[in-house]
Amino acid sequence: MNIDNLVKEIKFDEKGLVPVVVQDVNTNKVLMLAYMNEESIRKTLNEKVGCYYSRSRQKLWKKGETSGNIQKLKGFYYDCDKDTILICVEQIGVACHTGSYTCFFNEVMKDESEDDILENLYLLIKERKSNPKEGSYTNYLFEKGLDKILKKVGEEASEVIIGAKNKNKEELVSELSDLIYHMLVLMVNEQVTIQDIKNELEKRKK
Repeated sequence: MNIDNLVKEIKFDEKGLVPVVVQDVNTNKVLMLAYMNEESIRKTLNEKVGCYYSRSRQKLWKKGETSGNIQKLKGFYYDCDKDTILICVEQIGVACHTGSYTCFFNEVMKDESEDDILENLYLLIKERKSNPKEGSYTNYLFEKGLDKILKKVGEEASEVIIGAKNKNKEELVSELSDLIYHMLVLMVNEQVTIQDIKNELEKRKK
């Protein structure tokens, strides 16, 4: 990829900026809208982390430079009119300065049929880890650490076996749900994403 040729292709506005849509490569959720100039495009592509131009401060800013919530670059695209950029990132921590996973949390409406409960639960657990909530069982597990989480996974796996042996579907569904939840906690704690699991399962189809 020739960066010089790329910046010649991009249609910047009169201020030398271009809007950038930032998407999580693991969840496909839109995280934020930002702006880039030529310099921030070069830094993003060279350093493989999200770097933008702040219109209010009128300077470059690297996402997560102070918070640690960096965005590892996984894909870089521009649209058919060459005046909007889309980047796909691996989001470390949360994207929004409010502490939310995404800046787009002000919900007006959504099609409930498009919800992915496992993805949403994973994101909620991830947000609890980044922004602890008092009284949260999830945060209790994170505070106790890996050994406690592993103990719970083991306990829930045993209860799944018992539920199956009892030939009780309702009990089995309940115990499987408990196991899946604790496995998601383990995944977040160990920075394993749902996409990692999907990728591994995809390999096994061959």
